[in-house]
Amino acid sequence: MRLLSAILIWILIATVRSFAASPYIVVLGIAQDAGIPQMGCETPFCKLARKNPALQQTVVSIALVDPDTKSRWIFDATPDLPEQFDLLKQTTGDYTNRLDGIFLTHAHIGHYTGLMYLGRESMNADGVPVYAMPRMKQMLETNAPWSQLVSLNNIALTPLVDKTAVRLNERLSVEPFLVPHRDEFSETVGYRIVSRSKTLIYIPDIDKWSKWSTSLVDVIRSSDYLLIDGTFYADGEIARPMGEVPHPFVTETMKLLRDLPRTQRSKVWFIHFNHSNPLVQRNKKRIAEVTSRGFHISQRGMRLPL
Repeated sequence: MRLLSAILIWILIATVRSFAASPYIVVLGIAQDAGIPQMGCETPFCKLARKNPALQQTVVSIALVDPDTKSRWIFDATPDLPEQFDLLKQTTGDYTNRLDGIFLTHAHIGHYTGLMYLGRESMNADGVPVYAMPRMKQMLETNAPWSQLVSLNNIALTPLVDKTAVRLNERLSVEPFLVPHRDEFSETVGYRIVSRSKTLIYIPDIDKWSKWSTSLVDVIRSSDYLLIDGTFYADGEIARPMGEVPHPFVTETMKLLRDLPRTQRSKVWFIHFNHSNPLVQRNKKRIAEVTSRGFHISQRGMRLPL
């Protein structure tokens, strides 16, 4: 009897330790490139957000953490990187400046300009690996001030290849894949983050699902979590032609996925919200429309176990 009890206690301890040491994703920001409130925005919501810190949101970014190796990788270097790095330190309980790498999705302002804080005017980092696709890598190498980060070895550019996984350690890998977007200065990619037991998809920006050669439904079925573009809730949301800034409306995505079982729809977490989106304006009706259909709304600081 004592032997059985001892075995059960050992199994319990091993299970707890295994869970505690599991890799996880932490969401560092959920806003579109310009943050919330946006500079120059004089809508009632932006005015309210300036007065109420609870309504303010940092730009979209996530981090991958492996507690076993104390490793931390950030996806997208936003203009809010200093604040987000502090959040990552608080989340992990590791207050060192260890940063094992940054994965970039594309060359729009919310996704790479935070690299400036790695320069000698700020953190003066030493060879932080920055993973980038060919055009993104070339842009950083050949254009100031980013080229100075390379020449001073603040960052070490590491090339990525479409649909070719990068092995981070024995239990984590990251695979970039091209998605259609406004590629003025670089390609745009999403990422597939894979652990021993789970897969997470990160697509903060894409033009329309119909333009992508891959089926979103198939991606959902083969993944455990999807953090995907929820920039705008519906057409007519901003005071300019929305075709100039194409994104899949949240309403479009929900309609596309409506025939999936709820267990599949519940894998979807919307992220990358514009300040005009009622989901970040805390519109109860719109939030209920999303959650009642089984979808989720990403929140800064939330964790997803891998």
